[in-house]
Amino acid sequence: MIAPLIHRVLTREDLARLVAEIGRLDRAEARAAAQAVEAGAVDAVLDSPVALEAVRGQGGAPAAVPLPILWYVPVRAALRARGVSDVELADYAATLPVVFTTWRAVRTVAQAEGAADVAALALWWAGCFPEWVARRAAGRGMLRAYVTFAAQALALAARILGGSGAVAPVAPFWARAAGAAEALHAALAEARRNYLGRDVHSADQRLERFLGGMN
Repeated sequence: MIAPLIHRVLTREDLARLVAEIGRLDRAEARAAAQAVEAGAVDAVLDSPVALEAVRGQGGAPAAVPLPILWYVPVRAALRARGVSDVELADYAATLPVVFTTWRAVRTVAQAEGAADVAALALWWAGCFPEWVARRAAGRGMLRAYVTFAAQALALAARILGGSGAVAPVAPFWARAAGAAEALHAALAEARRNYLGRDVHSADQRLERFLGGMN
């Protein structure tokens, strides 16, 4: 089952690389970030504006940080901008591109796992490849259908897991994810513009993203 994993896989080395990228922008901020990591305040660093600036990189190219950080920091920022402060939901949204870009296959062994995984796949396609989803006759209506389907599948996973005493504690998360499906999709769509697509790091595309950010 595809579940939030970013915080579980982050290592001290990963965080040190983020601190190093922050140091390229501001040494004082890097020292503060290093102290926060040492004190265990990892989320304070991941949520900081300077971390977002560092991850987005200089000149429009992504920073040389591990893939989990590369996706988590901007997805978390995009969700917070939409009023979604749930760390676990941000972790889940960022997990999707990390999983689908590193796993060759996703195996499911139960109905609830299958529901959760097809929801993840729908969010992945709608969030990270919206042009492909919308290129058919249905256009953007198909995007809405993908997100609606993802929300329904996540709700189904929550209902199934809620009826199983052995795994009931995870059911509320899938219910929260179902309720936040629109925000999760929007955060992925916003973050993917920095990493995916043809000529994404060209001067023209960097200028377009910069102007879009100003608007």
